[in-house]
Amino acid sequence: MKTKSRSRTVLAASVAITTFAAACSGAGAGGGDDEGTVTIATVANPQMQDIEKLTSVFEKEHPGIEVKFVTLPENELRDKVTQDIATQSGQFDVVTIGTYETPIWAENGWLTSLDEYASDPAYDVDDLLPPVREALSFEDRLYAVPFYGESSFLMYRKDLFTKAGLEMPAQPTWHQVAGFAEKLHDPKNKVAGICLRGLPGWGEVLAPLNSMILTFGGQWYDENWHAQLTSPETTHAVKFYVDLVRKYGEAGAPNSGFSECLTATGQGNAAMWYDATVGASSLEDEKTSKVAGKMGYVPAPTVKTDHAGWLWAWSLAIPETSQQKDSAWEFVKWATSKEYHKLVGEKLGWTRVPPGARASTYETPEYQQAASAFAEPTLNAIQNVDVHQPGLHEQPWIGVQYVSIPEFQDLGTRVSQEISAAIAGQQSVDEALAKAQRMAEETAKQGGYQGN
Repeated sequence: MKTKSRSRTVLAASVAITTFAAACSGAGAGGGDDEGTVTIATVANPQMQDIEKLTSVFEKEHPGIEVKFVTLPENELRDKVTQDIATQSGQFDVVTIGTYETPIWAENGWLTSLDEYASDPAYDVDDLLPPVREALSFEDRLYAVPFYGESSFLMYRKDLFTKAGLEMPAQPTWHQVAGFAEKLHDPKNKVAGICLRGLPGWGEVLAPLNSMILTFGGQWYDENWHAQLTSPETTHAVKFYVDLVRKYGEAGAPNSGFSECLTATGQGNAAMWYDATVGASSLEDEKTSKVAGKMGYVPAPTVKTDHAGWLWAWSLAIPETSQQKDSAWEFVKWATSKEYHKLVGEKLGWTRVPPGARASTYETPEYQQAASAFAEPTLNAIQNVDVHQPGLHEQPWIGVQYVSIPEFQDLGTRVSQEISAAIAGQQSVDEALAKAQRMAEETAKQGGYQGN
């Protein structure tokens, strides 16, 4: 797929800038202002927080480099980094981005190619998992390297299933999951039948919901870029999702994203959780999780497709505006290296090693033992993703839980707000999807996609 022009991307990004700049102005120091200082924008996920704890090791090994973190919740990070990149303000030397942004921003000339840096034999770029490496490339050049990669799967409490006399199938359907959620939902004891994201954001509620839409046979657009958000299949999927989380989901679902569901599940307040495979790393950490050793992991639930997982990688990239590119790469190389994985294992515990990035991680005996419950399910989930046609229909873009056009950052955010409003009971699903359909059709027309 060929993305649109740089000017159109800037226009799409400016919408996010307008809505966010007031809330986040002044956060972070300029990356090029202090010689030897590398400023990093990152997401407030457990694995990224771990690297802050261990960065003193990097600074001891690189006494001329000081590292500064700007750590933000997922939605805020996306807007802040987009603002910085689109306006070329150069606040950051390293940005944490994903498989959605990387090829679009690379085509715009906003990111530094990492091919020359990563060609260092000691880095072993060929050890990066192929599906993730491909997703972080544009025209066969690497523009970001994965800190961790993920697909999605269903996480469930084996002890609660046993107590209820239930058995999780090797490949569950969404209708089976709904039945389990009904039987396991126990609000009196603060246990939700299932935790599902409801928080607005194209990377929040739409991530699991889009994968559900695809396996139900729905889609955002057809091959000619005509919106399909009110089709019977898409409507069925969204109603199923909204009904499931409203009836048997966590309290406060409209405000629950990945972090909130991770906390709820880890504290024993959810019988099931459908989300990113990376969540298992934290659930199996005995230091922080009350359910370590009690969880089971099975593939993403399906309806009409063989597989239903998504593909994502929180990754590190160097903006072209950075004045500290060499120093920035030294940090990126360290943070995504085999040595860093070993450091995490030895200092913080082997279940905390960033998953889904390097093949060698899955060959390490200590990791195999510590992550035995979820290592293989994670790899299988990543390897089974078809980013070219994840649903029943051919699609004119590459991606699963997003539409890989620049405008989706704004479109997805606006649509997600309507879905969250439906979860909150503020409107019906039909009303939400009617609005979403108009937005999607308008975006396709204004973007010049129809008829291309």
